[in-house]
Amino acid sequence: MNDISERLRRWLTDELDQSVRIENLRRTSAGYSRENWLFDATFGTGRLSLIARRDPAGSVLDTDRRIEATVLEALQKTDLPVPLLRWADLTGEKVGRPTLVMDLAPGLCDSFVLNGTSPVEERLGLARQLYGLLARIHLVDWQSLGLGNVLEDPGPAAALRAVDHWEFEMRRVQLEPEPELALVIAWLRANAPMSPMTVLVHGDFKPGNVLLEGNEVTAVLDWETVHLGDPHEDLGWVTNPLRAGEHRIADVWEPQQLLAHWSECTGINVDDRSVHWWNVLANLKLAVIVLTGNHAFVDHRLDRYYQLPVALYGILLDMIGG
Repeated sequence: MNDISERLRRWLTDELDQSVRIENLRRTSAGYSRENWLFDATFGTGRLSLIARRDPAGSVLDTDRRIEATVLEALQKTDLPVPLLRWADLTGEKVGRPTLVMDLAPGLCDSFVLNGTSPVEERLGLARQLYGLLARIHLVDWQSLGLGNVLEDPGPAAALRAVDHWEFEMRRVQLEPEPELALVIAWLRANAPMSPMTVLVHGDFKPGNVLLEGNEVTAVLDWETVHLGDPHEDLGWVTNPLRAGEHRIADVWEPQQLLAHWSECTGINVDDRSVHWWNVLANLKLAVIVLTGNHAFVDHRLDRYYQLPVALYGILLDMIGG
């Protein structure tokens, strides 16, 4: 704690060119792939409430802080509610590991807010707002924002590129043979759809990655997996049956209503076959994330062990008809 406090003090003193005090430093348990440090920085007559998101020694995801920082800076030029990035330490020289410092946005995080205790009409209105926001992300003009300079456009082959990525990650971290996942990967390759267009893909859109003040979204969080790709990727993620408790309201906000709302907001037709394919890819991704965490645990870089995703294997095999 003292080490982090002193490192942050020196860093922000350099950035602000005046003496800075770090107060109320505490680590939040929120987040599984980054260390989240909340603190106040006081200087002269100024005071900022900030969050430092630092790469951990070991994680369930390996992502690039340079990409996340560039996207956050670019999205400040849009009307999307994203955290204000103050400073980025992309090499880790300031605080030991790559770190982004952002304004602490107001609001609360509730992963299961759509299935909370509020009246159903209120929750339904929030659902429309959330997935309308996902539509707005997909409508971002990423080219005019210059994001093509840092993000690779996979073009029509976005699905196959996603399989390549997650198979590579699986091979990199697997501790034993994974025949079920190999079968799923073969199915994904044989049935990969063509992408109708390239959009900005959030990669982990969910109620648990937004902040709310009442029923208003104040910030969309966790842009670490952002990339260019097929809009059906995010649609497959949010309609994944395994995550129904987060994204659905029984009988009134099922995948059919969610996809119809997204289509109305974007003017883009939804391909149900593509959505199913990306449902499968979403669960492959979740399985590989668990394997990544266990690899880091065995490598003594993470102090949390995850149960092997055996249940996911059965779900995946059912989804591909295996």
